[in-house]
Amino acid sequence: MLEGALALPPLLMLLFATIDFSIAILLKNTVQAAVREGVRYAVTGQTVSGLGQDESIRTVVENNSLGFLNSSNGDNLISITYYNPNNLQAVTGVGSNAPGNVVQVQVTGLSWIWMVPYGRSSTPLQISATSSDIVEPNSTGIPPPR
Repeated sequence: MLEGALALPPLLMLLFATIDFSIAILLKNTVQAAVREGVRYAVTGQTVSGLGQDESIRTVVENNSLGFLNSSNGDNLISITYYNPNNLQAVTGVGSNAPGNVVQVQVTGLSWIWMVPYGRSSTPLQISATSSDIVEPNSTGIPPPR
């Protein structure tokens, strides 16, 4: 009984730490894949019926995030920025999503609270992911409304 009582806590700590780190890695990889899918969608100039391009991109990112990002937190955490490729200055307004500009989709501030914070801080882990690419010309030659 004594050996079991002494051996069980370190074994459980190791088990919970393995699970915690595995979920954190899954979360980071999932969010990174979701922003990549958002950029892939953005460069094609497509939109979801009834939504502008930015909301369409957010929808694609949320749909590819396995539920880690949703309508309650995703709108605040997902940012979409367009840049001029010549000087890398942010471009805003109508036509900022024109072909040739760079689109960047970013998720910042997604928190993961450790399941069992044994030997580490109990502050949440902050997950961020970024992806960017050059917007391709679409079939009409006119960028969709943002």
